[in-house]
Amino acid sequence: MAQSGAHGGMDIKDQKATYHGFLVASLWTSGLIAQAVMLLTLAFAIGAGWWAGFSAFVAIGVVVGLLFRMSSVYWAVQVALWVLLVLGGLIVPALAGMMG
Repeated sequence: MAQSGAHGGMDIKDQKATYHGFLVASLWTSGLIAQAVMLLTLAFAIGAGWWAGFSAFVAIGVVVGLLFRMSSVYWAVQVALWVLLVLGGLIVPALAGMMG
């Protein structure tokens, strides 16, 4: 026979923490994929240029961060990515110009 017990008596704190971590990781992953797709589509497939793609990358990052109230770690990663993309957008054309 089934054991009779109080419904909801089990401690599910660990399961809630695991599920929250899964949701946050899924949000980070889907946001970064959307940012990368938009950057590469605008910069290379459509030919709108690197800076248009970078602007869309930043816009998507800001919207996701504000809409889902992301942590300071998210913002630190976003700013680091923005700095790297700006440096890449400045250095690569300069090197290409030096090559001929």
